[in-house]
Order: sequence, then structure tokens, then C-alpha cells
Amino acid sequence: MTTAAAPLPRSATGLLPVRSLARVEGGERLHALLWRAGPGWRMISSAVLGGGIGERAWVLNAQVSHGYRRTDPDRHLGELALAAGLHGQGVALMTAADVTRHGHAHDEGAEAVATAGISVRGWAASPRPGAAAPAAPGTINVVAALPVALSDAALVNAVATATEAKVQALLEAGHDCSGTPTDAVCIAARTPRPGAELHAFGGPRSLWGARLARAVHRAVGDAAPARDRPA
Repeated sequence: MTTAAAPLPRSATGLLPVRSLARVEGGERLHALLWRAGPGWRMISSAVLGGGIGERAWVLNAQVSHGYRRTDPDRHLGELALAAGLHGQGVALMTAADVTRHGHAHDEGAEAVATAGISVRGWAASPRPGAAAPAAPGTINVVAALPVALSDAALVNAVATATEAKVQALLEAGHDCSGTPTDAVCIAARTPRPGAELHAFGGPRSLWGARLARAVHRAVGDAAPARDRPA
């Protein structure tokens, strides 16, 4: 496996200046999106590597092959992070979607990046039984950042807000689904500092929740293929 950074970042705006990376793995050229957030960020994520709530300094969204068979995605993502020169605590997600076709949107200080492939999609409430085995790579990954500090409860609320905005974008694109079985999310907010305002709400009608929702809605809408195109 070899890893190399693209010569120029695809997007370099606002809070989320993601950089495109490329590597060859198993004879296939694959890409990743990297955000070097640096210190001063607290993130909440459902990612297998760096998930939960805590201080995080980077986010890696790595593309893997459609026939992905590894059963240790956390270890694999750790290897990819080290190959990209990343150290310390961070968040790493994976997807079989082409991350070079990501959506990137911002709204009054809130910013979001989404990668989306929806070949395997459906509704969250399904009669199918759940599985205890490791899930396949995430298909719709959403990474968003807010330039303010959020309470723990507001961070949880922000995840729900981002998810609702994702579903709204999918429905508007003509997809009869709430997502894929393996979607993942990461919301970043500033680390609380003494004397600075701590926002207690992240719902869609709160000040920053509304901005987050609009940014995620546009990013997913830009990334998700419309219904009349192959997923």
C-alpha cells in the first residue's frame, strides 16, 4: 500500500479545508479526504476510529474498495492515518463511495462535507434482523464543523439535526429512503473555554442547529446522485 497527498487541496474554505489524498491498495487507486483541524476542537462521531465525544485534531474519510472484506476496520483506519502522517487523537471514517465527488457547503459559519454512494439504501425502521458482525464500510459520511462551543447535550442534538437534514436531502433528490445501513457522522465544535459562551442547543430551530442543517442539507444534496442517475 502506498499513500500520497494530492498536490493541491480540492477545497480550502472556512472551517473545513479538506485535502484530497490518494493511495494504491490491492492494485486499486483509492482516495481519502483529510481535515487537519488542529487543537481546540471537540467532536462527536459514530466512527469506528475516534468515535464518541472528545478532543480530536483531525478527520480522515477514507475510500475503500466495494468488495471490502477486512473485519478490523478500526485497525485499517489507524494504518491509513499513520500513512497520512496523522498523530494523536482523531476521527476516521470509511466509505465505498468515490470521495472525490464530495459535497461541500457552508451557511453563516457552519460548514459541512458529505460523501455519498447510495447503491444499498433503505429505511431505518426495517423488519430485517440486526447483525452483530462488523458492518460494511459507511456509504454516506457527513462531517460538519461549527465555530462555537456546544454542550454535550447540544452535540448529541446536532447529530440528530445533521441526520434529519441528510434524510431531507435524500428525499428531495428522489430517493425513497432514510439513508444506507452504514452511514456515519462527525460533528466538530470548538472546545469550551472559560468565559466563552457555551451553546446548549443544537436542534434545527436553534441558532447554530439551523445553520448546521442547511449546510448538511446542501452538502448531501450535492454529493448524492439523483434518482435518475446510477448510484
